[in-house]
Amino acid sequence: MTGAQDRREPSEQELADREVADAVFAELLARLGEGSPQPRLEPTRRAVELLGDPQRSYGVIHITGTNGKTSTSRMIESILRAYGLRAGLMTSPHLVRVTERIMIDGAPIADRAFADNWADIQPYLLMVDAELAANGEEPLTYFEALTVLAFACFADAPVDVVVLEVGMGGEWDSTNVADGDVAVLTPIALDHESRLGRTVAEIARTKAGIIKPAAHVVTALQQTEAMDEILRAAEHDEAPVAAAGVDFALLDARLAVGGQVIDVRGRAGEYRDLFLPLYGEHQARNAALAIAAVESFLGGGEQPLAMDVLHEGFATVTSPGRLQLIGIEPSVLVDAAHNPHGAEALATALLGSFAFEKVTAIVGILTDKDARGIIEALDPVVDRFVVTQSESDRALDSDELAELVTHIAGHDRVRIEPELSVALEEARDEAGPSDAVLVTGSITLVGQAMRIAREEGWAL
Repeated sequence: MTGAQDRREPSEQELADREVADAVFAELLARLGEGSPQPRLEPTRRAVELLGDPQRSYGVIHITGTNGKTSTSRMIESILRAYGLRAGLMTSPHLVRVTERIMIDGAPIADRAFADNWADIQPYLLMVDAELAANGEEPLTYFEALTVLAFACFADAPVDVVVLEVGMGGEWDSTNVADGDVAVLTPIALDHESRLGRTVAEIARTKAGIIKPAAHVVTALQQTEAMDEILRAAEHDEAPVAAAGVDFALLDARLAVGGQVIDVRGRAGEYRDLFLPLYGEHQARNAALAIAAVESFLGGGEQPLAMDVLHEGFATVTSPGRLQLIGIEPSVLVDAAHNPHGAEALATALLGSFAFEKVTAIVGILTDKDARGIIEALDPVVDRFVVTQSESDRALDSDELAELVTHIAGHDRVRIEPELSVALEEARDEAGPSDAVLVTGSITLVGQAMRIAREEGWAL
């Protein structure tokens, strides 16, 4: 919502509902955090079994990859809703509030429904916690408990189909207790090496673990070693594979006001002059992947999608925090690029989709990320860097990050400002009418910037 709706004072009931939802979030946070995922499925499987396997009550499109998962997920979900299906969407992490992770019919789950479903499942989660403790294992983690909650919320809604984004990896990610009718793989690159593997092949092997027997597999263009692992897993499960560049393709992408116009060859038809209100060729490729995924889900890849429905689905798609314009005069963009592959896509999009005179990048990166690779990818398109850090306890210290950025960009292009609100204020004050301020480096930093923009009254 924007404008007057955004400034409306919440009612007493809305405030009360938010309070109980925030209390649930606090209980989730008390569990082992997302930074320490457990490579296991049995605890989540045990919890959903006790609940009657809610994840089996709807169709599932399961999505993994290194970059583009959330944007592709949101496009798929938007097309499905345009087809009249009641769709659920689980993505991670959230930008501002945890309820963003569980979307029903295109909107975050209501605070009251979030809390009520938690109250329903909590006794079963505690049973699993007790069983784990008796075996000397860690209780259900934050993400395991949240995944079970999401499955229960979708069943309670109820929805027809869930677009399910993997938290990390695939094979042992807690979302993998669901059996995807379609397995979607966005581009795979190095990320989370300490947990997923040191090579692209090892990471792809873990991510290909979401492929289930006889599921449709839809994959973006991959490096050879990643594609080999995907094909091997698909062959093992007798799952047909549709690959970008072979079975479907982005034919063209042209700049347009507010986004771009794309032409796509799908698995079952050609779709031309589709308006996509997102920037960057990487988003156009994500759109082609989304079309192929929906074709696979609705008609096994053999029935063309209706053009009017596709137009509606793409026209209403959003991808918060992904090359999103959140302010004007000057232009303020946020992008959740948190690895070199994502930063390279961001840099390409900045050059191809905009014509800014100067770009000031406010960067903050988490300790477990490839900070050097991110900065090296951004360096050619950024005029100066303001180094900061987010509120996350995993944020790299701004002084330490500044030393790295200075080594790459030079002293005269780098400034340190640990407080993001101050960094934003100064960068906006100093920017010219044709300049841009970019906030990037971590999802937590982007979410914090979006909150500051709203609180200070300059958000779009």
